[in-house]
Amino acid sequence: MAIDREAWDVRIRAAVEELTPQLLASSHDIHANPELAFREHRASARLADELEQGGFAVERGAGGLPTAFRAEYNGGEPGPTVAILAEYDALPGIGHGCGHNVIATSALGAGLAMARSGVRFPGTLLIVGTPAEEGGGGKILLAEAGVFEDVDVAYMLHPSQTNMVKRGSLANSRVEVVFHGRAAHAAGAPDLGINALEAVIQTFVGVNARRLHMRDDARVHGIVTDGGKAVNIIPDRAAARFSVRARDRAYQRRLIAMVQQAAEAGALATGARLEWTETRGYSNMVANVVIADIFAEHLRATDRVVDEPRPNQRMGSTDMGDISQIMPAVHAYLSIAPRDVPNHTVGFTEAAASPAGDRAVIDGALAMAQTAADLFADPSLVALAQAEFQERLARGEVAGYEAWVESGKAYAPAPRPA
Repeated sequence: MAIDREAWDVRIRAAVEELTPQLLASSHDIHANPELAFREHRASARLADELEQGGFAVERGAGGLPTAFRAEYNGGEPGPTVAILAEYDALPGIGHGCGHNVIATSALGAGLAMARSGVRFPGTLLIVGTPAEEGGGGKILLAEAGVFEDVDVAYMLHPSQTNMVKRGSLANSRVEVVFHGRAAHAAGAPDLGINALEAVIQTFVGVNARRLHMRDDARVHGIVTDGGKAVNIIPDRAAARFSVRARDRAYQRRLIAMVQQAAEAGALATGARLEWTETRGYSNMVANVVIADIFAEHLRATDRVVDEPRPNQRMGSTDMGDISQIMPAVHAYLSIAPRDVPNHTVGFTEAAASPAGDRAVIDGALAMAQTAADLFADPSLVALAQAEFQERLARGEVAGYEAWVESGKAYAPAPRPA
């Protein structure tokens, strides 16, 4: 079917302008009422209600997660399925220090603008509410539950200090090491004890001994979670937690081996028994260039300068990386704060409800809706994005769904809502 793309663009722009007061009210409400991972009941309900009122068919509790949802808008003709993802969980203590209120309401705005534009198109638009990005891996749980099985491409945006569309992320997983020793009086009978805390200390020493030999993108950071109960008792139990990250999963597995060797050496050196548990973290993000270039074009139209990722750029981790391992995907970034105000700080929390944060909601909604319109108006773009994904799959740069599912079986079960 032939679509007048320019006329559609005018309709989308008008719809976003009309929706602006509603979107900003939702963004500020979510920001003012932060909810932690898997507990985002207020935010999830508000977003689902607004999408339902805007013409979407909404499945609440998608994938068996109470605060997830899948909102569907059928364009009226057969065609590709495009998913825009929303996050809305907050951080302990500082609220929306990662700006997920901006993510949620820009996705909301993109969906509502497409529906309000009134244009018939070939395909289906999804707005998927994905809880618990901050450590809970909601997207992973939803993917494992089959929520994305019929999706052809997926994308989202995230507040940041710059505007980028091709930035990656670090693959990571988390390790719990628990050492079991033997308690004894630290002064009266130390020779009868086995010091579990010393095993933890030796693990940190071992990890630090390997740092010189790690790649520049390696990030191995840990904390002691149990150091004993009293200074005059040889600790019979001690524990630590590590997060282990790298630009690609293959090297991240090498880092895990280094940490495990250090822990085993700590156990051997002290005579303690090691208990090792690795929990699945997030895969590295691989941006689909076809979708990214379309997204970037529409961001530039909002008078934003779109930067290319720099070599050795510092990055974190996101469960959107796992989505990029199973389908063409983009995790874009929109600037809402200066470079000296990093995410996960009080300053970034303030930026998420500032005029700059509000502008990101509107610019993001517009750019994501226009990107969807391009994909629906010219389905060959979706085919190009999928061809690029297949090329990356052949080169081993992405896993593909079956290998991704299989790799997840090697880890301890992911946390789920209580």
